[in-house]
Amino acid sequence: MSTSVIESKGYIASVEAPFIREMSEITHHMWSLGWDELNGGNVSCLLDEEEVARYINIREPLRTIKLTFPVQELAGKYFIVTGSGKYFRNVIKDPEANLGVLRVSGSGESIEVLWGLRDGAVPTSELASHFMSHIERLKVDPSHRIVLHTHATNVIAMTFTHDLDELKFTKTLWEMCTECLVVFPDGVSVIPWMVPGSSDIGRATADKMKEYRVVVWPQHGIFVTGATMDATFGLVETIEKAATVYNLIGGRAIRQKITDRQLADLAAAFRVTPRAGILEG
Repeated sequence: MSTSVIESKGYIASVEAPFIREMSEITHHMWSLGWDELNGGNVSCLLDEEEVARYINIREPLRTIKLTFPVQELAGKYFIVTGSGKYFRNVIKDPEANLGVLRVSGSGESIEVLWGLRDGAVPTSELASHFMSHIERLKVDPSHRIVLHTHATNVIAMTFTHDLDELKFTKTLWEMCTECLVVFPDGVSVIPWMVPGSSDIGRATADKMKEYRVVVWPQHGIFVTGATMDATFGLVETIEKAATVYNLIGGRAIRQKITDRQLADLAAAFRVTPRAGILEG
């Protein structure tokens, strides 16, 4: 197997490292689906120190970046993240320029760049939202690892025409495809439109992450979390498929749909618990 490598202070950091390869592949896939135009979208993944140390020199950071939002809860933790202003279509061609492997400092007030983010690049502008969401999801799900933000086309379109009440939004998605209730019985949450890249939108998103794995940003995209990249991406795929069906229906009169009774039967069959307050009866 051919391997592209870079030399870094006596260590060899391979772009064939599983976590680098996984990020390269998933970002390319999202771009190919049309969800991440230009430099849209960002992904972060929590890594194990032992796994990182097999490929990267963790004793000598390349540089340190001061955070404007302290994250003591993540002190000492390792992440791979997409870079700010980077195009997803370019990640697979040049991971070192478009991705970065980071460690949060012991104080939680800065991050140490261990690999990547070449030529002075910095992590995604949504790093605050990612870190705050990681903190909240780890409190409720110790297996949590992934935060993924993408501009899923039909989810965005749906936020223009559908009531943004999150219980109503969830129920409509459940009604569009039979598997939706099984895949996300906890539903989706929705925050008001906010300026991206700020601590404010990070806090609003993280607050929802206390109860949800999915946060819809109206007219912008979707923030999704999970334990693995496959599960997290699959969650976006399922929601996007349901939103696509909703948009295809458009203003047409619906003659039949999945009823509340059928949704309840589905939940019982697959042993999932639908979020309270959505189904009648």
